[in-house]
Amino acid sequence: MREVLAASRPFSWVNTAYPFAAGWLLATDGRVDVAFVVGTLFFLIPYNLLMYGINDVFDYASDLRNPRKGGIEGGLVDPARARSVHRRILVACVVTTVPFVVWLLALGSVAAGLVLAVVLFAVVAYSAPVLRFKERPVLDSLTSATHFVGPLLYALVLADADLGARTTWPVLVAFVLWGMASHAFGAVQDVRADREGGIASVATVLGARPTVRAATAGYVVAALVLLALPWPGVLAALLPLPYAVSTWRFRGVTDADCERANAGWRTFLWLNLVTGFLVTMLLIAVALG
Repeated sequence: MREVLAASRPFSWVNTAYPFAAGWLLATDGRVDVAFVVGTLFFLIPYNLLMYGINDVFDYASDLRNPRKGGIEGGLVDPARARSVHRRILVACVVTTVPFVVWLLALGSVAAGLVLAVVLFAVVAYSAPVLRFKERPVLDSLTSATHFVGPLLYALVLADADLGARTTWPVLVAFVLWGMASHAFGAVQDVRADREGGIASVATVLGARPTVRAATAGYVVAALVLLALPWPGVLAALLPLPYAVSTWRFRGVTDADCERANAGWRTFLWLNLVTGFLVTMLLIAVALG
């Protein structure tokens, strides 16, 4: 069970549960009901187990050569037990996901069901054999962004929110840009390992240095998009800027020393918690306003 739990990467649970919960509360004027509870629980644990569990199983060969694995950045099981543990992880993915998905599909509209289906497809397609979106440069970053924007979009559609509202579309667009920039920067530290393992990514195609600069630009553009929000939501435009400052520190990184970017990735993991707190304060201010 410890290995199954590790595969879900508990440190990152909040990154998917929070967007759903926040989106639902804002779209429903703070309504806490069974849909809120079930949806939040689903995107807290089963969703992450599905996303990261599939990734750990089908990326195992390359993960063995990756010094980042085996801790907070991804589980790594004993090779002697890999087959049985991986089977257990995949079974756990199905057992924990299916009941929630069936309930959510029965609860929501057709539109909400389609959004949930697309989000789950993106989760599976990112790592599963044949599809392997993670090895399709640029599509890899877009798919990764969908993993985190998807729960928010699903909550809004489930609550029948107006996606074209001035308080909504800038958040969705900026969130996609943030997600793509974050994935791209995260791929920089693995450029050498990915190339040695024959794995393509946006960073292996562009190179470490251009990818870092593209990621920084993505954060800056996300901040500019958020300027379209009304007061006090417009203050959210400040939130992507610390990410841009953090990634810009590694603008000189090369393919040969790409592992240096891991320090920036670890900063990113903790920066998410600080940003989450600031987003919470801002959402409270918007609600009170």
